[in-house]
Amino acid sequence: MKAASNTISRIFWALTLASLLLPATKAFADGDQPPDHIASLSFWIIAGIALYSYLALSVQIIARKAETPNDWFAWIPIANMFLLLAVAKKPLWWFFLLLIPFVNVVIVILIWMGIAETLGKPRWWGIVTLIPLVGFIVPGYLAFSD
Repeated sequence: MKAASNTISRIFWALTLASLLLPATKAFADGDQPPDHIASLSFWIIAGIALYSYLALSVQIIARKAETPNDWFAWIPIANMFLLLAVAKKPLWWFFLLLIPFVNVVIVILIWMGIAETLGKPRWWGIVTLIPLVGFIVPGYLAFSD
């Protein structure tokens, strides 16, 4: 049953992405070149969707590894933070600490340290999230490593 659910989910996301990209490609099919700002905006939108998809898929796989219920919360913007708190075994009221500037940086590190510990990885992986660009590797490593 889960395999069918995963397949349906992947088909849904592929169709959603195609419906977003199809009008943009059709508009310029007659050979007209889009203005530079539209091409740049399109690039950043596609890059943002790809990054969000990577992070959401990584969090969903992490939740499955930790056997946390409702792993599909990873795809919902605010609910994914509650899912991360559940995986890290932290209290749900910590969500309000994520809304406080500067405090949220410490809380995010503690959450990722808890997630790494839950998955049997060293806790220092939570600190690695502070390093720019390298911090995006942490969810993928925790999700796709054994």
